[in-house]
Amino acid sequence: MAAAADGETYDVITMGRVGVDIYPQQIGVGLEDVESFAKFLGGSPTNVAVAAARYGRRAAVITKTGDDPFGRFIRKALRGYGVDDRLVGTSADLPTPVTFCEIFPPDDFPLYFYRFPKAPDLDIRPDELDLDAIRAAKVFWVTVTGLCQEPSRSATLAALEARGKRDITVLDLDYRPMFWDSPQAARDWVKLALPHVTVAVGNREECEVAVGAHDTPAEAARALRAAGVSLAVVKQGPKGVLALDDTGQVEVPPVPVKVVNGLGAGDAFGGALVHGLLADWPAMRIMRFANAAGAHVAGELACSDAMPTESEVERKLQEAPDAA
Repeated sequence: MAAAADGETYDVITMGRVGVDIYPQQIGVGLEDVESFAKFLGGSPTNVAVAAARYGRRAAVITKTGDDPFGRFIRKALRGYGVDDRLVGTSADLPTPVTFCEIFPPDDFPLYFYRFPKAPDLDIRPDELDLDAIRAAKVFWVTVTGLCQEPSRSATLAALEARGKRDITVLDLDYRPMFWDSPQAARDWVKLALPHVTVAVGNREECEVAVGAHDTPAEAARALRAAGVSLAVVKQGPKGVLALDDTGQVEVPPVPVKVVNGLGAGDAFGGALVHGLLADWPAMRIMRFANAAGAHVAGELACSDAMPTESEVERKLQEAPDAA
């Protein structure tokens, strides 16, 4: 069994996308006019692991990079953030992907994925998985993107089946249309994954892809619960977040923020969600905390570099409309 550095099992293992984010240093201009860039660790489940590690959680990520300088950068960055890289594999033939973005605050952040001919993180095979580590982790987090292509699809489903719905098993609905032939194709595979997870989290569009169109976030959450999850989280952007579990429904308004780059907010939300679930907080406290974490990162340029500590989130919470 793969274990954390001191021999104990992990608090959280995430699985899926990784890459290098190439962010422009000039805001409000197209890539054709950008003069300088900075590179950061990227990939949604990878950023979730980084965010959880910021709260002192033992984190690791199952993914793959290319055998190239960017792959070496990813491993170095993971270790620097306190995320174990021993479950990160290497593809000899596929390059580490890079992602460019444009930054047009407050709500336009186009992404350009360079994942050709195929991203190494979609080349994870079932026989490469450490199933003992997956079973033992307190939280296991996978994404819908991992279901978009083989062999990652089979590996993701094999990991979920081996996990057996233990403890906290999260499906990030994370629908990226450029990775799929159609929303229906994604829905067919999400339908197979949902019975294996205890938590599902996504925005309104992602929930629609997962369980069909619904008139309200509450209806979408109920549909996710009917599909077998214990906690359904529906993110609503500027309208806040709604969560539904066995104790009932909670709805939390957004935390005010001057948005610089909204791309990392969802990953910060995810890491904070993991932290709150591990702490066994009630749903209202988890949602307020995760909302504030997302707002903190939305006010920064980077994603991974900007993931907050617990004290930084608590300070941000004081700016929330429902702050005590």
